[in-house]
Amino acid sequence: MTEAYLCPKCKTNRTRFHQISQDAIPVKLDPRNGEIIETYNEQQLTPIHMHYNGPTIRIQCGACGLNEAEDTFIAFAKNSPLS
Repeated sequence: MTEAYLCPKCKTNRTRFHQISQDAIPVKLDPRNGEIIETYNEQQLTPIHMHYNGPTIRIQCGACGLNEAEDTFIAFAKNSPLS
């Protein structure tokens, strides 16, 4: 289902957005230099490595650059009259 967006920051943009797909990749880093030591899949995570529970898509306003969860833009559009 498609939903209308409205930017909550600039409050005028209803048409120009970037849809950003997020693909979380669990990794283990070397604490000294930040290099990736190991990558995991969701089934291999250790008890101290939480599963990613954030949004799979984020939206960026094409006018002002605000980057938020998609629900933020949808809720603002629903609560604002179309002008």
